[in-house]
Amino acid sequence: MSELVVRNRQRVRRVNTPLLRRIVRSLLVEDVRLEAHELCIHLVGLVEMARVNRRYLDHAGSTDVIAFDHSEGEGGSRRLHGEVFVCVDEAIFNASQFRTTWQSEVLRYIVHGILHLRGHDDKRPAARRRMKIEENRLLRALTRRFTLSKLERRRGRA
Repeated sequence: MSELVVRNRQRVRRVNTPLLRRIVRSLLVEDVRLEAHELCIHLVGLVEMARVNRRYLDHAGSTDVIAFDHSEGEGGSRRLHGEVFVCVDEAIFNASQFRTTWQSEVLRYIVHGILHLRGHDDKRPAARRRMKIEENRLLRALTRRFTLSKLERRRGRA
């Protein structure tokens, strides 16, 4: 079974959620090569991300991405079941710091969250380097196939 839900629960940027869904589905099927997935992507603002961070991780303040693995060991390495919370406000701030676009940052956070759900770890330096290499590889592959600037929905479009 494969199910992908994208929920836009923030108002700082208008997001083309159908395009984001296509990009994430492409990532899961073509790049990560999952046989099955149940994934929900939540695009949230600072306040909601801080609430999730406090409630579930007991950390103060907002963060860029949080992933929750709901797989409980089900189905082996070709399946994924989880949620990824992405803070769009953090993406906007970090995009200016890293001289990139907020759309690219949002996608980077989604890729990062999915890598965590696939078992990648970024707590130790060597593991963090491996994860960053894979994150960059996947992001490059997606930017070759999709125009990320189209993730911003223009005013006047539904």
